[in-house]
Amino acid sequence: MSTNRIRLRGAPEPLPAGETILWQGAPNWMALAHRAFHVRHVAVYFGALLIWRVTATLADGGPVTAAAISALWILLPALAAVGLLSVLAWLFAATTRYTITSRRVVMQIGVALPTIINIPFRRVAAAAFKTYTNGSGDIPLETLGGEQIAYLLLWPHVRPWRFTRPEPMLRAVPDAAWVAEILARAAAAETRPAAEPSTSGGSTSQTSDRVAAVAAA
Repeated sequence: MSTNRIRLRGAPEPLPAGETILWQGAPNWMALAHRAFHVRHVAVYFGALLIWRVTATLADGGPVTAAAISALWILLPALAAVGLLSVLAWLFAATTRYTITSRRVVMQIGVALPTIINIPFRRVAAAAFKTYTNGSGDIPLETLGGEQIAYLLLWPHVRPWRFTRPEPMLRAVPDAAWVAEILARAAAAETRPAAEPSTSGGSTSQTSDRVAAVAAA
C-alpha cells in the first residue's frame, strides 16, 4: 500500500493523490497529565494539606491515631483526584492522533465527540515550539484569519490563555524537536512556489514570511 493511500484514523476516505503522511503521533499521556491536567500541582496541594492537618492535630495534643485518621480523610480524596485526572489524561491521549502530511496538519481529537481538524500549511501564519526535559514538547500553530475554532472545542490541544484567537497545538508530543523539524520542512516545501519573487521584480509574497516563521519555530 502506497503512503498516499493510508487512511487517517477516523477519516472516511484515503488521502488525496499526491499527499503523503510524514508523521503521526499522539500526546505522551504522562506529560499531558502534568501540563494540561496539572496532576503534579494537585498532588503537591493535597500533600501540603495533609502535612498541615497532621501537624495541627499533634500540636493540639491529639493522639497519633487521631492524626492518622485526619490524614486518611485527606489522603482518600487526594488519591481519587489524582487518579481521575490521570485517567482523563490517558483517555485524551488515547483518543488523539496528530498527523503531519505534505500539505497540512490534521488533528483528530475528542473523547465523547470525535472531531477532525484540518490545518493547511497555507493557513499557518506562524508556529512556536517549546520543549521539556523529557524531550516532549508543545507546538502551537497561529492560523490566518477566517473562521476560528472554539477554545473549548480544542482543549487541551490549544495554546493556554489564547481565548480570543485560539491557537491549535500539538501538545505533549514525544520527540518534539524532531516533529517540529518535520513540520517546518513540510510547510516550507508546500508554500515555496508561492514564495518565489514575482516576474516584475517585486518582493516575495507574505507566504514566504509565514514559512520563515514556521521554520524558525
